[in-house]
Order: sequence, then C-alpha cells, then structure tokens
Amino acid sequence: MNALKKLFGGNTRQFGMIFALVALIVFFQIFTEGRTLTPGNVINLFNGNSYILILAIGMVLVIIAGHIDLSVGSVAAFVGVSVALMIQDWGIPWYLGILFGLLLGAVIGAWQGFWTAYVGIPAFIVTLAGMLLFRGFNQFVGKSNTIPVPNDFQYIGSGYLPEVGPNTGFNNLTLLLGLLGAAFVVFSEIRSRRKATALGAEVPEAWVTITKLILICAAILYATYLFATGRPGTSFPIPGLILAILVLIYGFVSSKTIIGRHIYAVGGNRHAAELSGVQSKKVNFLVMMNMSILAGLAGMIFVGRSTASGPFDGVGWELDAIAAVFIGGAAVTGGVGTVIGSIVGGLVMAVLNNGLQLLGVGADLTQIIKGLVLLIAVAFDVYNKSQGKRSIIGMMMKNFSRNSESRPEETTSTKEVIARES
Repeated sequence: MNALKKLFGGNTRQFGMIFALVALIVFFQIFTEGRTLTPGNVINLFNGNSYILILAIGMVLVIIAGHIDLSVGSVAAFVGVSVALMIQDWGIPWYLGILFGLLLGAVIGAWQGFWTAYVGIPAFIVTLAGMLLFRGFNQFVGKSNTIPVPNDFQYIGSGYLPEVGPNTGFNNLTLLLGLLGAAFVVFSEIRSRRKATALGAEVPEAWVTITKLILICAAILYATYLFATGRPGTSFPIPGLILAILVLIYGFVSSKTIIGRHIYAVGGNRHAAELSGVQSKKVNFLVMMNMSILAGLAGMIFVGRSTASGPFDGVGWELDAIAAVFIGGAAVTGGVGTVIGSIVGGLVMAVLNNGLQLLGVGADLTQIIKGLVLLIAVAFDVYNKSQGKRSIIGMMMKNFSRNSESRPEETTSTKEVIARES
C-alpha cells in the first residue's frame, strides 16, 4: 500500500478510474476468450466511440462551470446534415464543409451562451429548448432523408493513418506516433522532476518515477502494437488522432491557463470568483460556445464514419457524454473534474458496452447495467462527500498522502485558484 501511495502520488481520483478501466478490460478479456484485446476490436472500439469522447471533452468544461448541456446530440445532428447538404447541393469542397460546420457550431453555441450567460436563464432550460429546436431543424433541413457525403469527407470519420516507408509488417506512422507518445511522457516526467528540484519541492524517489514510466510507456506501446497490426488497410484511426490532439489542447487549457482556472473558479463559487475579478458571464458564454463547436465536430465525424447524415443521428449522445464526465470524477455541483478523467470515464462506458456485446448480452440489459454503473458511481461520490469522507475512488486508497500536487479538482478555495495566476 505504501508503494502504491508513492507510485500514484495521492491522485486517487484518476487512479481509481484507471483501475476500474483496467479491471474491466481484464475481466472481458478473460470471459470473451481473448476477443477484447484484438487489433480489430480495439480499432472498432475507438472508431465507434470517438465522437462521444469528443463530446465529453466539451461537456466536462460545461459541468465544471456548474452547467449542463442537453442539446449536444441535436446540435451534432443539425451540423452534420447541414454540412452534408452544402457539399451535395452547393458542391463546396469537403474541407470548406468542415470549416462551415465548425462555424455553424460556434454560432449555435453563441446563441445558447447568450441566453445562459447574459440573460441568466439556466443552461438546463436553454439547452433543453435547444435539444428540441435543433432536432426539429435537423429534420426540417434534411427533410428526414439520408444524405450521403463524398469519400474525402468520410476520411475524418473512418480513415486511418496511411502506409509509408518500408514494409515492416506494421503501420509505420502508427509506430512513430506511439514512440512519440512514450517519449513525450518520459520528457514530461523528467521535466517535472527537474522543475520540482529547482524549486526545492519534494520529488518522488527514483524507483517511483521509473516504475510509473515503465507502466505508462508499456501501456502506450502495447496499444500501438494493437493499432499497428490490424487487418490490411487499417491502423490508428483518424478520429482517434483528432481526439488525441483535442485531449492535449484542452488538458493544457484547463490546467495551465488563466481561462481554465477561471472555469474551475466559477464552478466552485461564482460569487467568490466575481469578487476576485473573474468575469463569470464571459466564462459561461465561452464554455457553452465551445461545447457546440465540439458537438459540430463530433457530428461531422459521425457522418463521415456512417457515410451519410440521417434524421436520427445524435439521439442519446448527450446522455453518454454526461455519463462519461460523471463517471470520470466530475462533481454534480461543479468546480471538479478533468479532461483526462472524462476520457477515462468515457472509455469505461465504451469498454463496458463493447464487452457486453461480445458476451452476447442484449441491448436492454446493457442499458440497465450502464445506468446502474452511473448511478452507483455518482451516489457513492455524493454520499461520502456529504459524510465528510473521500469519494468512492478515494476510499480505495484512503490513506493516500495529500501533498503530491495542487489540482483544480481538489480545490476548495476559489481564491487559491485565482492566486495561481500569479
């Protein structure tokens, strides 16, 4: 236990989610007789859930700020059908269609952000209206028809990294991407140790850092192997590449920038944040607009994967995104959550859904199990916080030290968050 304390540095929330994800993978790998961790299944799992994970990135910022967005599925469907129609009827290039979709998402987000931030209508009501409004627009604009998209546009939803270089039996670009990912992890850890040493802060023992790097790099390289050895013509999927880029960008923005700290501050205590100089209306406007932009992107990726836009696209997506965020450790009251946590939470739901399908479990029982997982995860978290205890994840490692790092998800004082700007 002491070794685990040192190894994971007291970050019990993220460790608990990763532990749950690994446990699910091992469970289904055993009971599906090895079908879970096959290259084809892993590639399909990422392709089939990338758009939900992209929605989760935007949703976690909305929930951290103390809001919720029920319209993301409808917005995604409306953007998808609008772009498909423009490409088909107007003959615009596919890349201009993508830019138009992002711009349309921004306009929709500005519309909803205005009502939420500046008029003061709760986001729940605004986005509930948006869910109905844009679902209707989707069916009106598309006339409830299926609208195909060209092959070039399909690439963003179903494409793979191309084959380049000599024939090694692997996809060389996928191998390169995996090696770069492992190198980035090693570089970041070494840089963090040097920075902590220069500031005179406590640094983990060498064996702790080495063990952590070995575990993380082993996971990255094994995933790289799976993606690089799929059936001919497949490799690391383009939606997964887009997702990875977004995780890096939004992870940095949420934890290393002023606007990210302001989002946590507004969600933790809006009035205290305003007294500290935070423009809460601007923050609320930006998180709502950002959510709709990512919803538009997710809608276009789904249309690319399914090769056409349909009248029932986006149904229930908002529920999957919200579930991913809460399972990933976000608080229902706002002010708590991470981008990485929401991705891990989304993967937990994706692996659970995929594993149950491989076991032949019906859709009805699958929905029941997923609902219970969400309810139990949030219920334990809320109960233990109400009792002055750690969350369910914290219970797993209740004796973890609290002196590892200052994280926004652990913040209890808004002024401390604002003070980090200096």
